[in-house]
Amino acid sequence: MFDAETARRQMVEQQIRAWDVLDQRVLDAIAAVPREAFVPPPWRGLAFADIEIPLGHGEVMMTPKVVGRLLQSLELGSADTVLEVGTGSGFLAACLQRLAGAVTSIDIRGEFTERAARCLHETGAGAVQLDTRDAFGLDGSRRFDAIAVTGSLPVYDERFQRALETGGRLFVIVGIRPVMEALLIRRAGEAEWTRESLFETSIPPLVNAPEPAGFVF
Repeated sequence: MFDAETARRQMVEQQIRAWDVLDQRVLDAIAAVPREAFVPPPWRGLAFADIEIPLGHGEVMMTPKVVGRLLQSLELGSADTVLEVGTGSGFLAACLQRLAGAVTSIDIRGEFTERAARCLHETGAGAVQLDTRDAFGLDGSRRFDAIAVTGSLPVYDERFQRALETGGRLFVIVGIRPVMEALLIRRAGEAEWTRESLFETSIPPLVNAPEPAGFVF
């Protein structure tokens, strides 16, 4: 019989902690959220595996170790306001909610936000504000202490960094397959940002993300 709790512990220790995720609050948050409840039924047997899990429409759940590095990089405090761009399964939103104050999660697909709402409710996750909308409609009028973009950007887009509070952190993956770069952007001032390269990875692009300009011959 499948032992979810043993598989969960192994995921945390052998995948996430082993990939330099050492923040105990992050490890505890991931362990506390029942990942298997957010995985589509056909894939639940692989809920704790080191793979991206298909969600439909070409979208995937990030691997557990990438989730861990994302959460650790944002250095979330209990009073922080967080924006998740790309709700997907809702698993990351549930983890964010355990680490931060107020979490807003947006996704262009109503199918994903509706399913995530059910999963969050069924697992007893705290309140997460879900909104079905295009992330590229953000205008910076509302700011957040942390932003996690869960789809890649073929070309870096500054509108996300402009939605940060001063001192805020943005996790984003930039580039084109097969190799992309995970970045941490910090807002140091009203018109000043810093950039740190975290690791290389590859995930599907955010819907409607701008493409690089083509070559001119």
